[in-house]
Amino acid sequence: MESARARQRLNKFIMYLVLVIMAIIMLVPFVWMILTALKTNQEAISVNPFYIFPQNGWHWENFATVWKSYNFLTLYKNTLLMIFFRVVCACLTATMAGYAFGRLNFPGKKIMFALVLIQMMIPSQIFIIPQYLMVSKMGALNTTFGLVFPGIVTAFGTYLLKTGYQGLPKDLEEAAAIDGCNIGQRFLRIMMPLTRSSMVSLGIFTALFAFKDLMWPMIVCTKAETTTLSAGLAKMQGQYGSDYPTMMASAVLAIIPMIVIYVIFQKQFVEGIATSGGKL
Repeated sequence: MESARARQRLNKFIMYLVLVIMAIIMLVPFVWMILTALKTNQEAISVNPFYIFPQNGWHWENFATVWKSYNFLTLYKNTLLMIFFRVVCACLTATMAGYAFGRLNFPGKKIMFALVLIQMMIPSQIFIIPQYLMVSKMGALNTTFGLVFPGIVTAFGTYLLKTGYQGLPKDLEEAAAIDGCNIGQRFLRIMMPLTRSSMVSLGIFTALFAFKDLMWPMIVCTKAETTTLSAGLAKMQGQYGSDYPTMMASAVLAIIPMIVIYVIFQKQFVEGIATSGGKL
C-alpha cells in the first residue's frame, strides 16, 4: 500500500516537473522580448551570450519612444474594432449556415456544403486579389469595413457549427414543433442557445486569427491611421537596419490587448478550447 502511494506521488512529481519545464520553455521568448526591450541596440545585437540582462541600466525610455513615435491608441482601436466585428459577423453567419446545413433539407445542400469544404482546403491567399478588387470597387479601402470584409463569412465556422447542430438530438426540435414553434423560433429559442460552446470556440479562433492577420491589413490599409497592430509592427522593421529594442518594446505593447481579453474571458477561453478539442 505504501509503495503504491509512493509510486503515485513520484508519478505526480514527475508530471508536475515536466509541466513546469515546458511552461518555462514557453515563457523564454516572452522574457527575452521584454529584456531586449529594456536594452540598448548595441546590447541587443551583441553575440555575447552573457548579455541576458541589460548591462547599462534598464532603458524604460524605449517604451516612451515607441508610444510617441507610433499612435498606439489608434492601432489598438483599429485592431479591437476589427476583432469585434469579425467575431460578431463570423458567429452570426456561421450559426445560421451551420443550422441550415446541419438540420434542414433543401435542394443543392450537398453541393453547397462541398463548396464550403473546398474553400477550407484552398489557401486563403488565393482570395486576396478578388477580395481586394471588391473592397476597392466599394470604396472601402483604408476603412474598418475593409479590414472586416474577409471575415464576414467563415467556412471553418460553418463546418464547426454544422457539427455542433448535428450533435443535438432531434427530439428537441420535434417537441418544439409540436408546441407550435415555427422554424425561426426553433432556431432562436431552442437550437442556437445549445450551441453556445461551439460559438465560443469560433469566437476564440476568429479573434486569434484576426489579431494575427498581417497580409490583408497591409494590403487594404496603407494609411498609418487605419492600419492594425500586426501591420504597424511589420512596418517598423527597416530595410538596412533595425532598432531591436524599439521593435521589442512595440511587440510588448502590441500583446497587451490580447492579454487583457484573455484575463477577462479566461473562463470562456478554457471552456471553448476544451469543448472544441482544438488548441491555440
